[in-house]
Amino acid sequence: MPRVKQTASDVNLTDPQYYLNRELSWLEFNRRVLHEALDPRTPLLERLKFAAIFSSNLDEFFMVRVAILTEKVQAQVSQLTPDGRSPQQQLDEIGDRLRPMVANLHRHFEQALRPKLAEQGVHLLNYIDLTQEQRLYLQGYFEKRIFPVLTPLAVDPGHPFPYISNLSLNLAVVVQDPETKDELFARVKVPNSLPRFITFPPELQQNGRTVWAGIPLEQVIAHNLEFLFPGMHIQEYFLFRITRDADLDLEEEEADDLLQAIEQELRKRRLGGSVLRLEIQASAPETVRQTLLEEMELSDRQVYEIEGLLNLRDLMSLMSLPLPDLKDPPWSAVIPRRLRAVNEATPSQEHPEDFFTMIRRGDLLVHHPYESFTASVERFIGQAAHDPQVLAIKMTLYRTSGDSPIVQALIAAAENGKQVVALVELKARFDEENNILWARKLEQAGVHVVYGLVGLKTHTKVVLVVRQEGSEIHRYVHIGTGNYNPKTANLYTDLGLLTCQQELGADLTDLFNYLTGYSRQQSYRRLLVAPVNLRDRMLALIEREIEQSRSGNPGQIIAKMNSLVDAPIIQKLYEASRAGVQIDLIVRGICCLRPGIEGISDRIRVISIVGRFLEHSRIFYFHNQGQAEIFIGSADWMPRNLDRRVEAITPATDSDVAQSLKEILDLSLADNRRAWELQPDGAYVQRRPADDEPERDAQKIFMEQAHQKAIGVV
Repeated sequence: MPRVKQTASDVNLTDPQYYLNRELSWLEFNRRVLHEALDPRTPLLERLKFAAIFSSNLDEFFMVRVAILTEKVQAQVSQLTPDGRSPQQQLDEIGDRLRPMVANLHRHFEQALRPKLAEQGVHLLNYIDLTQEQRLYLQGYFEKRIFPVLTPLAVDPGHPFPYISNLSLNLAVVVQDPETKDELFARVKVPNSLPRFITFPPELQQNGRTVWAGIPLEQVIAHNLEFLFPGMHIQEYFLFRITRDADLDLEEEEADDLLQAIEQELRKRRLGGSVLRLEIQASAPETVRQTLLEEMELSDRQVYEIEGLLNLRDLMSLMSLPLPDLKDPPWSAVIPRRLRAVNEATPSQEHPEDFFTMIRRGDLLVHHPYESFTASVERFIGQAAHDPQVLAIKMTLYRTSGDSPIVQALIAAAENGKQVVALVELKARFDEENNILWARKLEQAGVHVVYGLVGLKTHTKVVLVVRQEGSEIHRYVHIGTGNYNPKTANLYTDLGLLTCQQELGADLTDLFNYLTGYSRQQSYRRLLVAPVNLRDRMLALIEREIEQSRSGNPGQIIAKMNSLVDAPIIQKLYEASRAGVQIDLIVRGICCLRPGIEGISDRIRVISIVGRFLEHSRIFYFHNQGQAEIFIGSADWMPRNLDRRVEAITPATDSDVAQSLKEILDLSLADNRRAWELQPDGAYVQRRPADDEPERDAQKIFMEQAHQKAIGVV
């Protein structure tokens, strides 16, 4: 899009030309993920990882976002997005933009990554390349391990077209009856209960340096089809894979038991909704293709022809290969110096250091995965569970793992007689089933489990610990940007604030009363809470920078988040830019704001960082005439976060914490290795260091700084 100059004071900031499309912006984010798979600077196995992430991201995109658009088209919804597109226009543009990206990935995997893997001793073989000994081995493997699991399904007047499960890999098989000469169609599902890649034993691996050699499961099945169709002539076979609508359709207001209602919806999801995408081998003939289209009621625009291996998300399994030189250098999160004594304390010590003493000395900011989640958040909750002075623990759980030490700590706390409340969000997408399982475990242990508010997802990340200290009650809190999940804490960049500030403790008490009881709490002392006051406070903070700039004072806003979609927030940022406020946005994923338009957004810069870790922290900085206010929390600037979720944003009032947060923002903005800059037309351009400029990889710098701080160098 050309740069448009607008200087009139009566500019209509709701004009669609000033907005980027949400879905297309997400595709641009996934293009940046794809770039990591293509970039020769990325270690080889990490490139495979990014190829798998790109593919997995697409699956979820179709199951949710494309599903919603498809439902709108079917319901003849004509409402336009802020950028002026109808649901059908969006579907058409998604296909047009996505097909070249998918083709590029598969071509790169076959022509570049696969040969490079072979050079490193990793041989993902095709059946045609196998020796006779390898084929005999696979035949025996097939008969013993694979054949008993398979179920060939015929398609004829006596056998209706079988149900094809979501994300399953399948063989479309054409056989000929030697007696009637009729050609018949059948489907064979590639079982996901078996490993996708079959490993050859050492004695059958190729000569030379071989670390691993294997073959895709589907090829073994395809070359042994005569066992499934004895007496028939195998004419041809082709691989295909489908994606179905997997979004939950939940009427909470009509559900007597939310847990039971979600379980029923999960059963429906397993059956699957309508088919949204068909991935099929590009070599499949028109007859096979048309059979699949007709039976699954698909159009040509829903078909994606694939050259080579289907379902590249399974490449993630190769990350377990013992090839450290082909991966990022290992990183172990460090223990912050202030937490060292807490983590080294033993029961034998007469007066061991505890978390509560440490927090009373001052607020502590922890930055994951650079600083240890285990040594900070898990240790805090674990100590609270066993501390005889702790009376109650209350926390929200959006996504976690069933074997999480945090879940075990909550169970232990309940067994120790403490009042324990866990607000479990059952509607956390694709984690619903997992959440139900461990929510029941918590209930069985005596934990008070609450499932949130009707019509709202509880997305906030907070812990409240109530402790008896002498004759007084003290409250200790953790407010974070990420889930209480030890697995993702090693992969996502997140922040957490540990504090015993009285006002924040009182605010969290009110927030939990709002979540667990009947409360119409409309004001908080420090917290910005959605859907209560977060939107209004954010708009007011932006407006304050506008007023200061109009008064001749410098105005500045820096915001880091996952996504920027909310139209009223974007309009207010445009107003701020036009008033002279300098705005820097670090938006990992979707950004619907269009920067760089003269007279509208020429003071707004947007970057996205895609690197080794998934950028997940949210930080909001407002200059405020040099008396800066800076916040962290769980919310992005999206309608769902501001209006349809329970979120909590906390101010950083401690000067050291505020300084650390500002440094994180400044280092992120200075990144010239992993950062991409958004252009007015919606495209992203990757930053490169100038000839006289050093390379600055923010994530690498954070690792170095965390290590130096831990050993006391800085």
